[in-house]
Amino acid sequence: MDYRAEYERWLKFYELDGRLKADLIAVHGNDDEIRSRFGCDLTFGTAGLRGLMGAGTNRMNIYTVRRASKGFGNYIVSLGKEAMDRGIVIAYDCRNNGTKFAMETALTMCALGIHVRLFDALRPTPELSFAIRDFGAIGGVNITASHNPKEYNGYKAYFEDGAQISGDQADYIFAEMQKVDPLTIDTISEAEALEKGLLEYIGAETDEKYLKRVLAEQLPLRDLSPEAKKLSIVYTPFHGTGHKLVPAIFEALGANVYYVEEQMKPDGDFPTVKSPNPEEKEGFALGLKVARKVGADLIIATDPDADRVGVAALNGDSVVYFTGNQIAALLVDFMIRVQKEAGTLSSHPAVVSTIVSSKLPKKICEENGVAYFEVLTGFKYIGEMMERFKDEGSHEYLFGFEESYGYLKGDYARDKDAPVASMLIAQMAMYYKNKNKNLAQALEILYKTYGYTEEKTVSFKIEAVMPQQRMDEIMSDLRNNVPTSMEGKKVVEFRDYKTHKIKDLVTGAQSETGLPTSDVLYFVFEDGTNVVVRPSGTEPKIKVYFLTQGENRFDCHSKVEVYENIFAKLLK
Repeated sequence: MDYRAEYERWLKFYELDGRLKADLIAVHGNDDEIRSRFGCDLTFGTAGLRGLMGAGTNRMNIYTVRRASKGFGNYIVSLGKEAMDRGIVIAYDCRNNGTKFAMETALTMCALGIHVRLFDALRPTPELSFAIRDFGAIGGVNITASHNPKEYNGYKAYFEDGAQISGDQADYIFAEMQKVDPLTIDTISEAEALEKGLLEYIGAETDEKYLKRVLAEQLPLRDLSPEAKKLSIVYTPFHGTGHKLVPAIFEALGANVYYVEEQMKPDGDFPTVKSPNPEEKEGFALGLKVARKVGADLIIATDPDADRVGVAALNGDSVVYFTGNQIAALLVDFMIRVQKEAGTLSSHPAVVSTIVSSKLPKKICEENGVAYFEVLTGFKYIGEMMERFKDEGSHEYLFGFEESYGYLKGDYARDKDAPVASMLIAQMAMYYKNKNKNLAQALEILYKTYGYTEEKTVSFKIEAVMPQQRMDEIMSDLRNNVPTSMEGKKVVEFRDYKTHKIKDLVTGAQSETGLPTSDVLYFVFEDGTNVVVRPSGTEPKIKVYFLTQGENRFDCHSKVEVYENIFAKLLK
């Protein structure tokens, strides 16, 4: 693609959206910026599209959204009339242009004769997954960039099981996208779509069904004291879609809830936080202020599309910020413990997580006779295991989680669900409060019982005009030049999930990963530390996961620091 010629073509397009035209005029003469916008297309993968908003083929705008919708729509059309009639469900979160992008998606699909159910206002990602399954739709689209900064938006594509699309489906859709000019894709008007019965708005009835299903996942807590039942929670949705349903869940539990009022109103500019990411401590500042004022037990925060949840708690004069791995370990132990006490644990329960997650939940499962499975990063793979359990009748799905603060209990959805996780976290806090303990104390008991672990994820930003190309080069170099030692730390095993090979670097023996293809490299060190390297699918970053174990907290933390320094030098 001649990026300068494409820039000029867009600039001269007479129907170009006025704001996008002004955006292009503003970068006139800036070759690096023009190349960044037009040197390539936004990549469509299993997570759909995600990128900066603005004018260009490598930006999120109405034209790239129409192009993705045309590609996805062509795939649905190829499945036949029944698939088109089953249609898709479309949701969006609080981000700027979310409503517009959702409507563009709907009207592009309707122009192809595909039936569309469009939520009448912003909704959580897991509710979309639920709605696809509840309506028997062939798929769905969610307009969201999850926890990315305000400058981003995204387009997540789902299939009939409620999980994000597969690699093969993404390849088909991307190939269809390449056949069409984003500036000349046909749509129809909203009025025409409604008149033809192709567009349908959904809302409150689906909310009620979804909320009922989430509340059905409550655990049987016995003999709670009045004090425990009145657990005090501070909640914030970070200006996002959790603002209605999560409070309804807390109120159904009878918890004493306070809100971060400044963050309860949906706002795509996220005016009170640098980034609406529950992994970052900064976002909890206002919540902690409220918590200290009212003497709350914990603060719960959900991200803009309410698929991930973060937790902080007051522990005396200090504040404990729990990682996604720590909350996962606590929840796994809590669910097994409570269901054993109540006699409701199924005969063949299973927990599913990812290869980059903490090993502590695995130890808990092994000690309690619960099967534990690891899959690639991405909740769709957890969803695939759920389907496999149903098809084979081998296990009953108990819980699934990702280290990135995503959890799911129940089979009503196939994506991580902050509302159900928030409910379980509140119940867990009630359970321990009834035993005169808080979550920090409960976590320490887990470490003393099963061994200390520490995990850390570091994102190394790739500074380059064409960041994807640079990330590919870095991964290729690591893959083709596997070190047997790094600064005195011996590598004993290397896994390449792109070639499906596992190599024992001590004996030379090789085996298969048994998992789908993914651009992920996995290093196992002699001291038991695991380091996983993969390029981000949504940002110009290479993510490195450090998984350590040791005799105590200090031992684990020291290992994390050592390996972080090693890989920082390596990736430079």
